[in-house]
Amino acid sequence: QVQLVESGGGLVQAGGSLRLSCAASGRTLSSYAMGWFRQAPGKEREFVAVISWSGGRTSSADSVKGRFTISRDNAKNMVSLQMNSLKPEDTAVYYCAAGRTYYGTELSKYDYWGQGTQVTVSS
Repeated sequence: QVQLVESGGGLVQAGGSLRLSCAASGRTLSSYAMGWFRQAPGKEREFVAVISWSGGRTSSADSVKGRFTISRDNAKNMVSLQMNSLKPEDTAVYYCAAGRTYYGTELSKYDYWGQGTQVTVSS
């Protein structure tokens, strides 16, 4: 079993930056692909970014390319999402997820999820 806890969310003005962190316990993350997803009010949860177990491969949604960067530190059992040039449309609850045998964008194929952290971007 893996427990994931997100942190770093908050209120920021448009154009600002936030860094989200996801800390894992219960098992090492080094063998899991890790993803970030978000869910805005009234919308479905959507893919944001994913990183392979080694950190050697990443992918992100077109809406955040060039602004968000996913990274991981397996020694610390943590994954981060650096978010720059934030826009009001980035407002959502952000979730991290761990995929034991999956690297991709499909929510249903991730095995463990955190509780989420709220990001609010004001215009």
